[in-house]
Amino acid sequence: MSDLGALSVIFDLDGTLVDSEPNYYEASRRTLAEHGVPDFTWADHESYVGISTRETVMIWRERYGLRAPAAELLDATNRRYLELARTRTRAYPEMRAFVELLAGEKVPMAVASGSSPEAIEAILAGTGLAAFLRTVVSADEVPHGKPAPDVFLEAARRLGADPADCVVVEDAAPGAAAAHAAGMRCLAVPYVPAQAEAPGFGTASLLLRGGQAEFTARSAYAWLRDTAR
Repeated sequence: MSDLGALSVIFDLDGTLVDSEPNYYEASRRTLAEHGVPDFTWADHESYVGISTRETVMIWRERYGLRAPAAELLDATNRRYLELARTRTRAYPEMRAFVELLAGEKVPMAVASGSSPEAIEAILAGTGLAAFLRTVVSADEVPHGKPAPDVFLEAARRLGADPADCVVVEDAAPGAAAAHAAGMRCLAVPYVPAQAEAPGFGTASLLLRGGQAEFTARSAYAWLRDTAR
């Protein structure tokens, strides 16, 4: 057993392990433009960070009065996203180092994401993270996406871990709230540092207000080791 005892670590994917939000923005922008919304901005997109694609398109239908069925919007966005994800998704170097460090210590790990199973698989394969992260849960596989705790509880179940022994690594307030609802500790690394004051982040056990710029594999591991004692 590692220095971390019975601890398991569950990672969010988009904006946490990899910088995929630019791809999601571009896929969203193209889909909305096709349906008569020509001026979707990055600032607009930031409000959807941490919400599953399935739930995002439901909000679009209401917000923009779109007539297209949610399933059609979801398929179009996922298709565009996958095309982009396969060729231009970057893993954050310190997050990769953190995953490799935990793997070396035999710490059980999982990914719990709002993305589709196909998107998760494409990104993990394309970045080489699939070698370390074999337990994967998509919000598509559970009744409710974040901020509901379903994806994290399912990840713990697949790992055979007690939720109380799990630490979630998240970049978005809905994910931090979901971890809290699951009875798990959360290491929060806001994708949008300006959103660090969002209520969901208030439940995090450790909040790195500077986001990825403040995160290092060594300090995160040291924090985990201290909390495991």
